[in-house]
Amino acid sequence: MDTIFALASAPGRAGVSVLRISGPGALAALGAFGVSNPVPRETMLRILRDDAGDVLDQALVLYFDGPRSFTGEDVVELHLHGSPAIVTSTLRILGTLPGVRMADAGEFTRRALENGKMDLAQVEGLADLIDSETEAQRRQAQRVFSGKLGSLVQEWRKDLIRAAALLEAVIDFVDEDVPVDVRPEVRNLLEKMDKSLTSQARGAAVAERVRHGFEVAILGAPNAGKSTLLNYLAGRDAAITSAVAGTTRDVIEVRMDLNGLPVTLLDTAGLRETEDEVEAIGISRARERATQADLRLYLLEPGETPQFELDGDDIILAGKADLTGDANGISGETGQGVPQLIERITEVFAKRTAMVATATRERHQHAILRAIQDLTQARAMLDDPRYSEDLIAEELRSAIRALDSLVGIVDVESLLDEIFSSFCIGK
Repeated sequence: MDTIFALASAPGRAGVSVLRISGPGALAALGAFGVSNPVPRETMLRILRDDAGDVLDQALVLYFDGPRSFTGEDVVELHLHGSPAIVTSTLRILGTLPGVRMADAGEFTRRALENGKMDLAQVEGLADLIDSETEAQRRQAQRVFSGKLGSLVQEWRKDLIRAAALLEAVIDFVDEDVPVDVRPEVRNLLEKMDKSLTSQARGAAVAERVRHGFEVAILGAPNAGKSTLLNYLAGRDAAITSAVAGTTRDVIEVRMDLNGLPVTLLDTAGLRETEDEVEAIGISRARERATQADLRLYLLEPGETPQFELDGDDIILAGKADLTGDANGISGETGQGVPQLIERITEVFAKRTAMVATATRERHQHAILRAIQDLTQARAMLDDPRYSEDLIAEELRSAIRALDSLVGIVDVESLLDEIFSSFCIGK
């Protein structure tokens, strides 16, 4: 493999910039700066010299000998003073060395995967960890990055392999009397597997929402105080407010961190009958987005009946409480009722995240659902004497292949370019 290098920290002026080098020529590349004989896994303060022998920088140098490194290869990290001039000169020198090139996006992590330092689920967990903006997203990503999904897959594979082995033992001794009927034990293993997989499949949908954020649609009649409330929650003028009814024509989104949960608030067009073609389009979009949202907040006017079908968790509050004097209402002008609203929204989503799964992506959910389908078929065949053990075992092998795709053992090559393209160059 080529030796690769890249800036692992954010570009631009900074206190410290980290440059990473990985591959068989990492140590030789370090020698190009006049540094030799580094001690593995010890931090060293060294003078780096440019190709003319002049002092380039005084840097911290770390050397990780393979396979005891992030990529599984020899890895060198240079912790430079964060001057753009120093970083540019260092990158230029590395780019002139034979067999050394700039890394592609995510190439360090891809090498870690190819060298067995991580499984595919951990790679996805790392990507989510880098992108996490809230505490809930960080905790979820860290759980996957730590290898918990891979551990679950190993447990599932162990039970499936045991079940398949029992069936194949019957096949191997087809001409002899097998003293024990293996089907009851196989059935018990598959029932246990089905419960575990079904639980993960249900929780994966919630985990996906944590990754991308929950949506709360603010609904109500025109001039019910929706945009004013959105602006108060956002702490800025995200939406236009006016005494003229029908100001909001499109869905306005504001992403927020509510007590550690990622939430996107949707300000929508006021719900009413109208002959204005543009406003009608806005109302149609409002209803569509509200239907897709995870939660709806309806601001009710005095004597009004909600103009939208609401669910059990949805919240109904009297709007413009500063004008109506409703003690239980809410106001985006004064902030009345806002702390209680945030508490209610957080409570609803906290209950949903309590069932969050270790499987966090739609890809994970699809693989698990494929495995469940195979297990369901196998269980039905177990109860039907027309099906032989070899056919049932093939269903189990199909389930194993579906689970193997979760951690990158099989059938994932087409996914790799897409996954790693989301990484920054230095990762």
